[in-house]
Amino acid sequence: MNPFVRKTLVVQIQAGATDRFSVLAHLTYDADDPFAVTAVFAHDGRVLARWRLDRQMLADGLRGAVGVGDVRLRPVATGMWQELRMEFLGDVRPDGGRHRAVAFAWAPAVAAFVRETRKVVPPGQEEVRVDDVLAEILAAG
Repeated sequence: MNPFVRKTLVVQIQAGATDRFSVLAHLTYDADDPFAVTAVFAHDGRVLARWRLDRQMLADGLRGAVGVGDVRLRPVATGMWQELRMEFLGDVRPDGGRHRAVAFAWAPAVAAFVRETRKVVPPGQEEVRVDDVLAEILAAG
């Protein structure tokens, strides 16, 4: 079985109170890092942002509000349209506030991606190779 799951979605980034514009979100899951999903947001061939998300948090965010730190997720329904609202808080700005981005993805597409990751590594069967992690830390130090 392929240890990777990849999916590209068109998501909308909210600029200001109501304006949205479309960008691509490339979601990647690697069985070697079984708890994480990488989300790369890109527009016109440029990477706008890269975030590593907790896979379970992503799944939970499809059902209810989760997150209290730099990443906050929650479902949003507009009529029959189901979205996952993803709020990302970045570095502190000179004025003391924080950079902030809000993205909206079609929830059924995100749910399908999460289901595919669970076929690769079912919940509860994630393994962390502690020796590999320690070797990587010691090599970098």
